[in-house]
Amino acid sequence: MTQVQEEPLIGDDARAFIGKVTHENSGIVVKKEFQRWAAAVKDRNPLYFDADYARAAGYRDVIAPPLYFQYVVLGVADLDKLRPDGIPGGTGSGDIPLPKCPRRMAGGEDITFYEPLYDGDVITAVRTVTDIQEKKGRSGSFVLVTSTTTYTRQDGTVVAVNKASMIARP
Repeated sequence: MTQVQEEPLIGDDARAFIGKVTHENSGIVVKKEFQRWAAAVKDRNPLYFDADYARAAGYRDVIAPPLYFQYVVLGVADLDKLRPDGIPGGTGSGDIPLPKCPRRMAGGEDITFYEPLYDGDVITAVRTVTDIQEKKGRSGSFVLVTSTTTYTRQDGTVVAVNKASMIARP
């Protein structure tokens, strides 16, 4: 019996993205915005609202909640500009040309926090594709795209690193 060789899901144009910066954006940390965000997710930690409490804990002022850093650099996307999965187009690994795999979904994140964020900090996010692999799972072949986003403060200090994966399926 002859085994049929499947065509690869990853082309050279997609492989060319490995090592490439796919997204770069900056934003300013604003105290009122991170406090609203914390209240909206029901996180009333006094480190985010009470300057005296934050100083007593060793910070110079109130700090932003750790996961807020991702929202500092997001722009505003109109609903008609969102992809079917709800993610704005033109933001990175979702735009890698994988025509045989139009279905995209988040595959997970591993975030390391290094420094707190304060009101007025300017944060820059730089996303680089680190790997693209074809895999086989219980439901068939898929493509796993791995990227690393490094978040730095205006003085060059790395405040967080996010290693994320995206799954693309036929």
